[in-house]
Amino acid sequence: MTNEQRAEALIQKYGFDFVSIPKGEIRELIELEIEDFQEGSSEYIRLLCGYLYCIGDVTDVPLLERAKYSINMDVGCMVDGEWIESLKNGGVEEEFVNSREEIVRNFIAYYQDFEADDEW
Repeated sequence: MTNEQRAEALIQKYGFDFVSIPKGEIRELIELEIEDFQEGSSEYIRLLCGYLYCIGDVTDVPLLERAKYSINMDVGCMVDGEWIESLKNGGVEEEFVNSREEIVRNFIAYYQDFEADDEW
């Protein structure tokens, strides 16, 4: 499967009910992806990090930072630094950071109709 197909399958599996998504499993999947990144689109790791942001807290910042900064530049650009900053500041809106609720809404809007691009 391509990374985009993996992302689409993950969305179909978990949807957007963040209360029922198992945080430990998402953390494990991110760890596995950091250790053995599958080349191609960065959509899968981005989705995993987005899920962790939506269900996570400040204790997840180090893992999100590892995902953002330790794989490659493409992943670094895809994993939103706003997620990290929002968790660090408790989801409170700052000058350049949207509120947690707005970030979650934007994440859902981006992925709710996501379909894998078979060109990857």
